[in-house]
Amino acid sequence: MNTLKIAGKFLDQPILVEKFRKAMPAVLVAGAAVYSVHEINKAPEKHKKKAAIRTLSTMAFTVGSALAAPKITDKVFKKEMPKSIKELQNNASGLVSEFLTNNFVDKKTSAILEKAKTKILKYSELKTLFKKFEHNTNGKNLLNKLIPDPENVTSKEIFSEIGRLSLFGLIPVAGGIAGGIAGDMITHNHWKKRVPDKIKEGSYQYLANIFLCNIGAGAALGLMEKCKVTSKAHRALGMIGGILVTGVIGGSAIANLIGNKIINPMFEDKHQKHMHKHKALFEERRPEPLDIGLHTDDIATVAVMSGLKWIEPALPLMYSISGYRAGIGYRNGGHCGDSHIK
Repeated sequence: MNTLKIAGKFLDQPILVEKFRKAMPAVLVAGAAVYSVHEINKAPEKHKKKAAIRTLSTMAFTVGSALAAPKITDKVFKKEMPKSIKELQNNASGLVSEFLTNNFVDKKTSAILEKAKTKILKYSELKTLFKKFEHNTNGKNLLNKLIPDPENVTSKEIFSEIGRLSLFGLIPVAGGIAGGIAGDMITHNHWKKRVPDKIKEGSYQYLANIFLCNIGAGAALGLMEKCKVTSKAHRALGMIGGILVTGVIGGSAIANLIGNKIINPMFEDKHQKHMHKHKALFEERRPEPLDIGLHTDDIATVAVMSGLKWIEPALPLMYSISGYRAGIGYRNGGHCGDSHIK
């Protein structure tokens, strides 16, 4: 049993995953509060009140929609709801009790298994169990029931999973835009002029940092499924390659093209439309370090599609970054978001 696999099993303990899921709202709200205070303090003194209203409105809508996203997507795609910690403990207790009744183990192993009924095991304790049951079929079966192995997504499930994750990411982006507009309506007389930047940034965030990356990962996964690639490591690397092609490399170009050719003309007068005909592809919105950093949520996509359980509770936090940037209408080709506008 290698160290990496034990680490994966440790993180995928059902009770640990469920506790992480339950802790995520507090983590997300706390992070949003800290960042909001930072943004408000950064504003000039005479504009702090307006900055506070815009920031808090955008953040509240983003965080609220991000926390609602898992329930909405699970309902839309009819995914089984997560079991409660009590249900998980009852299930683990039954499995362990049945095993101990029919199998003899030493006191140390028995104590670890008794702990596994209701608590999270330490990495060292899991390592002990895997070493103990290395040549014990019944022990291996018990561990696989307590902490199920990741399941490879099949070709039939790929498009459903892409759709689910894409809707999951869309909800916080839409929430961020709605929150940003609401804040502008309260603080700015000409709030309508600020709407296009939010929509353009939202489309950029969603297409470049979420949707197209999901498409790339899914397409790569489908190809590997046809080629009968079963190795989880090879499938993960293939999906990362798909993300690099469609998201990191091509996503920004596609998002800018859609912004320039479709979204911009919807909000511009004749003179502005003429100016955009001569606009370079990346003149309005260039990829930057944080955009590349946002692709950490694509590694999460790979993990989810690879069957890992522990990463999904973190998706609301990751997608909230895109939602907030959409809400402030961040554009790096001229100005940098609402916090810089009086």
